[in-house]
Amino acid sequence: MNEEDYFKNLTDRERAIFEGGISMGSLFHQFVGTPVSTDTVTSLEIAIHDSILLQPAIIDVDVTIDKDLIIKNSGVMGYTSLTGDMLDVRLTTKINEKTIVTCISYDEKLQYPIMYIED
Repeated sequence: MNEEDYFKNLTDRERAIFEGGISMGSLFHQFVGTPVSTDTVTSLEIAIHDSILLQPAIIDVDVTIDKDLIIKNSGVMGYTSLTGDMLDVRLTTKINEKTIVTCISYDEKLQYPIMYIED
């Protein structure tokens, strides 16, 4: 079997959403809990960007970690653990001519880091 055989029952849009969702889920579960400080936040954003960009069909990644929350939550040791409410991420996925943007951001009303399809 080749790769297309596994996805022949999906439209390009559905496949792009699938790839974005898989990548977003792996990002969340891989990096939440990572120790982070104001000194290391930029390198963590780059590490998340570079690792997720390796995933199939991902053509762009924008990662922002809320530095104010890092400062607020840092203890006497000068760091905290990354939490879902600190993440603001946009993944752009492309399958053939179909492009999808998958996001995660903290929703104050829901009090939850929600993943959704933006476009």
